[in-house]
Amino acid sequence: MTAAPDLLLRLVAESTAEVEARRAAMPVHHLERIAAALPAPRDLRSALRRDRLAVIAEMKARTPVMGRLSDDYAPGRLARLYSGAGAAALSVLCQETSFGGRPEHLAEARAASDLPILRKDFIVDEHQVLEARAYGADAVLLIVAALEASRLRALMGLARELGLEAVVEVHDEAQLAAALNAGATVVGVNHRDLTTFEVDIGVTERLRPLVPSEVVYVAESGIHTPEDAARMRRAGADAVLVGEALMRAPDPAAKLRELSH
Repeated sequence: MTAAPDLLLRLVAESTAEVEARRAAMPVHHLERIAAALPAPRDLRSALRRDRLAVIAEMKARTPVMGRLSDDYAPGRLARLYSGAGAAALSVLCQETSFGGRPEHLAEARAASDLPILRKDFIVDEHQVLEARAYGADAVLLIVAALEASRLRALMGLARELGLEAVVEVHDEAQLAAALNAGATVVGVNHRDLTTFEVDIGVTERLRPLVPSEVVYVAESGIHTPEDAARMRRAGADAVLVGEALMRAPDPAAKLRELSH
């Protein structure tokens, strides 16, 4: 595992505890039965390959650094709003302890939208991947900094067995090499350093030349203005993942349209 600071360690520990509680409440055989009855997952990779910059619109109730982002958090309403405003895909934050999310929010978003949905979480266990499928997600986020190489490969393998895309998140050259060595086909480059939560959108410009053209490149965090989005497109990003800017905007739909042009 990449050296991880107290904040990342805390978030991973919180997610691990959440998994154990949910495993007891929702056994694997129940999730498998639900998942087997669902239609095939939507194709996230294709949704992000556009002539213009694609936007993955994220919904989250709060963050450990910024606190509460919404006093009326309603994933279904946001999913409808983002879909109508031209989002290419949705990202639903499911970590509960620090972000106020739940896997059930995936189902709420799925009922309101036909767009591909990413389960955004600190995924450490196969149960979370299966849960993502059962609740209607089409992709899962796997964070290199939070996973040993063997765990990353195992979770990617399960995701593919279930028909889910794995968005493999990195922050630096070493993590990117680990993602590509594991066979990532969608790489999310987080401009936020999970050791400090500081943001540097220049990370995309530094790492993009190291990513093969066939790998979908998603720039994450710190994208607030049309100028930021244009900078990511010029740097070669296929898509941007935007959460805070949308959640804090007086008119999230207008904000989303600004960023996708």
